[in-house]
Amino acid sequence: MALYLWYFIITLLGLLTFPLAYRLLPALADRGYALSRALGWLLWGYIFWLLGSLGVLQNNVGGELFVLLILAAVGFWSLRRVGWAEIKAWFGAQRRLVLTVELLFLAAFAGWSAVRAANPDIVGTEKPMELAFINAILRSPALPPFDPWLSGYAISYYYFGYVLVAMLAKLAGTTGGVAFNLGGSLVFALSAVGSYGLLYNLLHDRGLQTADGRYQTVVRRPPSAVFRPLLAPFFLLIVSNLGGLLHLLRLGGIFWRTDTSGALTSPLWAWLDMGSFSDPPPAEPFPHWWWWQASRVIQDFDFNWVNKGDIIDEFPFFSYLLADLHPHVLAMPFAFLAMTMAFGLFLDRGDEKLPWPRLTLSPAFFLVSAVILGGIVFLNTWDAPFYVALFAGAYVLRRWRLDVGRWTLVSLSRDFVVAGLTLGISGILLYLPFYLGFSSQAGGPLPNVIYVTRGIYLWIMFAPLLTPILIFVIYLWRGQAEAKREGLKRGLQITLGLVLILWLVSLAISGIIASLPLFSSIAPEAAASARAFLGSLAAPGWGALLEEGFIRRLTAPGALLTLAALLTFTLANLWPRRQEDFGDGEISPSPLLPRSLPSSQTYALLLTLTAGLLVLVPEFIYLRDLFGYRINTIFKFYFLAWLMWGIVAAYAVVVLWTGLSSAWRVVFRGGMIVLLGLSLIYPVLGLWTKTDGFDPPRWTLDGTAYLHSSSPDEAAAMAWLREAPLGVAAEAVGGSYTTFARMATHSGQPTVLGWEFHEVQWRGGSELLGTRKADIARLYCIPNWDEARQVLDLYDIRYVVVGVRERSEYAAGSSSCPAGLSETKFIFNLPVVFQQGDVTIYEVSLQD
Repeated sequence: MALYLWYFIITLLGLLTFPLAYRLLPALADRGYALSRALGWLLWGYIFWLLGSLGVLQNNVGGELFVLLILAAVGFWSLRRVGWAEIKAWFGAQRRLVLTVELLFLAAFAGWSAVRAANPDIVGTEKPMELAFINAILRSPALPPFDPWLSGYAISYYYFGYVLVAMLAKLAGTTGGVAFNLGGSLVFALSAVGSYGLLYNLLHDRGLQTADGRYQTVVRRPPSAVFRPLLAPFFLLIVSNLGGLLHLLRLGGIFWRTDTSGALTSPLWAWLDMGSFSDPPPAEPFPHWWWWQASRVIQDFDFNWVNKGDIIDEFPFFSYLLADLHPHVLAMPFAFLAMTMAFGLFLDRGDEKLPWPRLTLSPAFFLVSAVILGGIVFLNTWDAPFYVALFAGAYVLRRWRLDVGRWTLVSLSRDFVVAGLTLGISGILLYLPFYLGFSSQAGGPLPNVIYVTRGIYLWIMFAPLLTPILIFVIYLWRGQAEAKREGLKRGLQITLGLVLILWLVSLAISGIIASLPLFSSIAPEAAASARAFLGSLAAPGWGALLEEGFIRRLTAPGALLTLAALLTFTLANLWPRRQEDFGDGEISPSPLLPRSLPSSQTYALLLTLTAGLLVLVPEFIYLRDLFGYRINTIFKFYFLAWLMWGIVAAYAVVVLWTGLSSAWRVVFRGGMIVLLGLSLIYPVLGLWTKTDGFDPPRWTLDGTAYLHSSSPDEAAAMAWLREAPLGVAAEAVGGSYTTFARMATHSGQPTVLGWEFHEVQWRGGSELLGTRKADIARLYCIPNWDEARQVLDLYDIRYVVVGVRERSEYAAGSSSCPAGLSETKFIFNLPVVFQQGDVTIYEVSLQD
């Protein structure tokens, strides 16, 4: 039933929003139909969150229905402006497209729900954190929601995606455990139709505009037009890196031999040096977590060539297989929404202007775009600057294309900055309540001196995408009619200039950090941070460090050479023609004349360029966080690059499949079939392993159902707390990635302190945590009731949980409680409100 309700609600949101999308995106072939669900979900969530944060609405079903009426009014207003007859005619002409989008969404939503039902348990990694957010939002009477793991404070995280999931759960009457899995399935389905819609629009960007500048409502296309865009969700959601191939090679003992001592050795696998992939073949062919290493193919080594540990380089299929409902996953549908809106902006020929600044954008398009870009900050903050840059780039290319001969490099750069700043600042202002309570571990830039990505790592990660894209940009360059060599020359110059600038910036930051110890008397903390940075690299000094970094770049240039080739040919295709290329008969006041590429190819090049820069930047600079190396920068940048390159790769395959000459066409088709086949090893085997061959002990979408068999007493206590009046619950405090904070996680009641290290990450330090961990240990361990009462009052604790976790963590002889847990004080002073098996919950009476 929950699946049907979610399907109905999200489809209703799409139908209510489609008239608005239709009006805003007249230049798109699908008029925004494929993205209407994502747009409706975002607008519904934004208005509800904003009005809730301002105190206008409560966090309840009534508030959600009120906002749904607002959305319906906006849809009705847009329908009146467009005209029902025109919408009806569009549906009649595009029934194949509409049917394909609907079938794709239904198949993806139901299909991935079946995958989740075969493997539903919310256990391990950061799943408990994400469930805790959903349940806390469901229990919070108002917005912003309280932090389930730090009582007395609101969530300090980019939590908008969890608000969106919780809104659907609340309206459909779904528990958090079911909402967790349906949320992942819904995001998967919305990403499928979002990527499909973007590729459909790229492949059908012509024939929409009439001679008088108006857009045609009815453009009939052959039946086959709806099938080719299915490559987009295939490349984005199914195609994987070559980790599956590596596992099979290792499993088969390929390139391994037995030495004289009887040990298995392999110079090739040792040279690869890629975590468990370089270990000898396992005794068990497919251990339960074999698929994990595919998301850790990038390796960083310190000065002494000691591996720094896992560098996260997730790709979409891995993320959905892992099934963490993390912000980078929740943001995926809205990534395709932003990319499609930017393409609509690029194609649009409208001449409406904003009152200030004088941007050629309709106010409605600008407002919706700002809501989308601001929402991306709130969904997955790391992504936002690149989507703002994508919008600004699309705006500049559009202006350049429409007003040929009027632009110089200075004027184009000015428009790029103005458009980017206007959209970016507007997006921030629209979500201002979020920033007032947000802090983060992310800091400023750090220089990447010695963490050099080897070419083999980059190709194992991106080969299925890079191969067609590189062939595509070379194919476009060879097809240029004019100034081919000039474009290649300029592209190479700009690429080398970018690399040089990034390297110099890295060296400049290194110089600043190296000089900080000189000012230790006036800035001791900064000096200590500088020494800690050098120590984290295990380097004896800055001179030796810089020398080692230079040697590594010379001896492992593969990744840089690949990126340089990609960026060079991409820029060569975008480089403007000179005035004289037009011939003597035409005169232009500006030498910046756009190349005669189809709009879709230009936009595909813009996506290629943006993603290329995302992968290039971490080779020289990464963002400071509590981990101290590239773990998060690579994670966020590479994942976003996969989304953009995935679209371009699908588009490139369509173009090259028929565009190449006969001989090259055969080679390309055969090579891509083989490469894609190798990339499908991972999803096929990974899915089979993760779901136990689709033969689970139970089929359910409730990710908490396993507790009823593994820990029935704990499950009953969680269920009781879920229905109990809101109040702070005291429970044992322990480390991250464990079952600590399980009562808060599963009930939605806030606890005094949950996963300590995660709270430090979210808040950029441990100041707010204070002595909470020690105080909770004192609460459970001291026999004196008066002292215990002080702790209860200090944190306004209403419920005290004594279960297996508490008895284990605070057992006699433990470091946190040498004398052992003292439950007697609770027994004599607090009433028991729940008791089953080994779990007891005491309540602190309100009148006490």
